[in-house]
Amino acid sequence: MDLDQHARLTGSALKRWFLAQTYDAAAVAGLWFVGLLILGFGVFGAAVVAVLAFVLQYIPHFGPVLTVAIAGIAGLIGGGLDRFLFVLTLYAVVVVIDGLVLQPVIMKRTARVPVWASILAPLVLGFFFSFWGVLLAAPILAIVYAYRSHQHSAPRNQQSAVPRQSVLSAQSPEAAPAAPLPTADSREPKAHS
Repeated sequence: MDLDQHARLTGSALKRWFLAQTYDAAAVAGLWFVGLLILGFGVFGAAVVAVLAFVLQYIPHFGPVLTVAIAGIAGLIGGGLDRFLFVLTLYAVVVVIDGLVLQPVIMKRTARVPVWASILAPLVLGFFFSFWGVLLAAPILAIVYAYRSHQHSAPRNQQSAVPRQSVLSAQSPEAAPAAPLPTADSREPKAHS
């Protein structure tokens, strides 16, 4: 594999990861919007926090914390301690749905990363490399599984490059195809003169 193929494979894997991250950010923003509407933030307040949640979702693990800090402060100012606690509860619901359902499913469908790997990799890489491991776990997984998928498809591609015998030539003469179907001209009776 030459450098151009490596760059193309890595680029397509990162593109799929970014697309998966965008889908996830949109879903999280939708969850925040609906949750804050239910909590009585109003359409404008819920929309502002949802847009912030969408943008901050691209920062793994710290973006959602910034989102809840902003929403929590707004809830504390606008509705007191009760609304603040409801915002924290909403944050917990969003994090659980995102971390255990949305991200694994979206990564599996878009970036072709198995659910178990998208849950386990940030934990393991975070343990060994702290902040950088957690930050880079998802894109590294997308690249690793793109190369893995490429390696599994390489033997099939090499087999298909080998010229095959025609299916008809490998069959017995009895299984030869029937004569061509008659055309409109051949079906017309010929005029006898």
